[in-house]
Amino acid sequence: MNFSEWITLLGQQLAETPFIQWIALALGVSEVLFAKANKIWLYPTGIAATGLSIFILFEAGLYAECLLSCYYIVMSVYGWWYWIKKKNEPPVKIGRSSRQDWMTVLLIVVAGFGLLSFLLKQYTPSTVPYWDAWVSATAWAGMWLLAKRKIENWLLLNVSNAFAIPLLMHKQLPLYAGLTLFLFIVAVFGYIKWNRILKKESSIQHPVFRSAGAEA
Repeated sequence: MNFSEWITLLGQQLAETPFIQWIALALGVSEVLFAKANKIWLYPTGIAATGLSIFILFEAGLYAECLLSCYYIVMSVYGWWYWIKKKNEPPVKIGRSSRQDWMTVLLIVVAGFGLLSFLLKQYTPSTVPYWDAWVSATAWAGMWLLAKRKIENWLLLNVSNAFAIPLLMHKQLPLYAGLTLFLFIVAVFGYIKWNRILKKESSIQHPVFRSAGAEA
């Protein structure tokens, strides 16, 4: 597909996109922007976007993707609860992943990739089962880290995005490829902002005092 054909296909897809999909896309973008700003509203908007996506995917006969969307809703509910915890406790702060967190990430990616690739090969007519499974498994791990407010969630989500963009182009879905590229860029800035927050909190907790001799 050359550039001219890509532009033509994009125009056709924009014209044919149902209104409900635009709502789902708008909510999805809002979710990422709220996540970048470290706002709890990322969860209700994400749940709403994913709920609409389940309906859209079911209507299209993409039942495996519906199952993945259900996972995203569960993780969003978990993240929402984990963030606020109890009413009288402060919200969960941004942090860095521990070794145990990375072990869990590895387990999610390996198990998710293995299970999804098997299901896609055995029970769906997918022509890209391994590619599709990898995109989903890494996104699962990123969602789990996001739920725990770990800065590395942006890295995992962008691993997924980096593979998803060419996959969506391969499936001739330029609208969603463009959206994923936008999400990739937002995730880069999200990582930068969260890293600044972590450095600021670290400087407050561990201030550097200058000696009297140095001041003189």
